[in-house]
Amino acid sequence: MALFNSQRMQVAGVVTFYMASALIMVFVNKAVLNNSPDLPLLFLLFQLLIAVVLLHASATLSNKISIPKLDSTVAKKLFPVVSVNIIGLVFNTLCLRDVEASFFQIARGLVLPLTIAVSSAYTRSTPSRLVIGAASIVTLGFMLGVAPSSSLPVTAIPSTLSLFYGVLSSLFIAFHAVLIKSSLPYCNNSTIELAWWTNVGSAIMILPFVILHGEPSKFYVLLQGDNWRVFLWGSLVTGLFGFLLCVAGLLSIKITSPITHMFSSAARSVLQTALGVWIFNDILTTNRAASISVILGGTMVYTWIKSREVPTGIPPPKRDPDVEMGAARARTQFNPSKPGDRVENNILWQVDEITDEKN
Repeated sequence: MALFNSQRMQVAGVVTFYMASALIMVFVNKAVLNNSPDLPLLFLLFQLLIAVVLLHASATLSNKISIPKLDSTVAKKLFPVVSVNIIGLVFNTLCLRDVEASFFQIARGLVLPLTIAVSSAYTRSTPSRLVIGAASIVTLGFMLGVAPSSSLPVTAIPSTLSLFYGVLSSLFIAFHAVLIKSSLPYCNNSTIELAWWTNVGSAIMILPFVILHGEPSKFYVLLQGDNWRVFLWGSLVTGLFGFLLCVAGLLSIKITSPITHMFSSAARSVLQTALGVWIFNDILTTNRAASISVILGGTMVYTWIKSREVPTGIPPPKRDPDVEMGAARARTQFNPSKPGDRVENNILWQVDEITDEKN
């Protein structure tokens, strides 16, 4: 009985930690982007650099975490996953900047359907009718949320460009989920090594665009006023909590079940909507509330379907010790599987962790 209560407390603690980290990421990111809308790329660059620093700090504190050496051959092989990663992050950041916090989850509502489609194309397998049905429900929820509404003031209507950012962000998240699988062998199947390469490579790739966009001069102007504190403190907080979110996500994979994880995600979505209305005075219409409900419903149906498809009695694969340490970024937690395995079985956590970490 005591063991059962201990396990329940452990699950509750992990779920609470995960939800709190994810919500802090969303709202601090949004606050910084509202305060400094002209510095999205520099903001993203700072977060990437903070992640690299934290990885090195973790390696210093633990001999179970190793930082790879720079190798041009490995860098070339990892170029696809790194480039897809940074492109997706840029679109994700631009989408969050241009839409309300409560609408953000609607703007990226196609993450699950697109990931299922890309995964199926990659594995050359056809999803079951039930999976297609669940994806269709999520897609319907997205369409319901982006449909024009006369009850919204002009300032609250998302632009076509911001919706385009959201769709592209969802698409690149789907590509990234698949590319991680094929990229891990180049990093000794270590998620931490892949995390290091991804963050370092993304920082290098985005730096020229930060300069070309003129953000260093805009940052200098920001430093002359009083708003610089929001930007710098926000960068530190989101960099730290992005790192902690990874730990929370990895613990969630290890301790909770898919059903528990998705229920916690649903609860977090409701909280995110309520907090968006409270903190940023977002407008919640009937259409938007219905959209979020339908998207969550479709996701829950998908979770139920996949939990029933996973065969029982089969021992789980041995985890990489790096994964157990949880010192990598959330977007590197895709478990490598045999070519014939269904990638969709990993989506239950993968999609959620990748998107949360850069909210």
